[in-house]
Amino acid sequence: MEYYSIRKFARILGVTAQTVRNWDRSGRLHPHHTSPNGYRYYSEEQLNQILEVTPKERITIGYCRVSSNKQKDDLERQIESVRTYLLAQGKPFRIISDIGSGIDYKKKGLQELIREININHVDKVVILYKDRLLRFGYELLEYMSELHGTKIEIIDNTEKTEQQELVEDLVQIITDFSGRLQGKRANKAKKILRELTGGDADVGEDKPEGHAPAEQEAGDKAV
Repeated sequence: MEYYSIRKFARILGVTAQTVRNWDRSGRLHPHHTSPNGYRYYSEEQLNQILEVTPKERITIGYCRVSSNKQKDDLERQIESVRTYLLAQGKPFRIISDIGSGIDYKKKGLQELIREININHVDKVVILYKDRLLRFGYELLEYMSELHGTKIEIIDNTEKTEQQELVEDLVQIITDFSGRLQGKRANKAKKILRELTGGDADVGEDKPEGHAPAEQEAGDKAV
């Protein structure tokens, strides 16, 4: 069984540590045990009772994303990979998928995932690559998940060089904003994209593994 310090217990519940201390003094909620040096610790069972969540209600969610409708085949491959991985674990799960930019925070699937985490329904989020979740802001979502006792698991942890990550980030940013431009400004943005990606016609889109230019194979699994 997992035990939580008073600060972590309070963060998950969305209250202050002082509030939890007050619960102890008033008899509303005593800690599971107190350490020899006087620190309070609370159990996972106590947390579930307060949240009115039983372990069986907290499920694993597989999240999959591609950038555009042109990549639906890649999305299906991604979903199948995540589904196969989760089936092997033998625990309840469901999959949420999205089509949209990695820097678009209004995607329907992403917002659904955040809501589920926020109401403490998610035990673990599984993604194929780190940037399938978010291109920017991953650490913020990871921290929010931690506050709710939700883990994020990445299936493929292949390391990328700083240069590869920088190029992918630049491509994502320029691609996103070039879609809002017209005329000469849009053509200029597309020219920059071609230079960054070595003339790839589908710049800025996520590509299935094995379809990247030779010099970027290791870093272009997803953009």
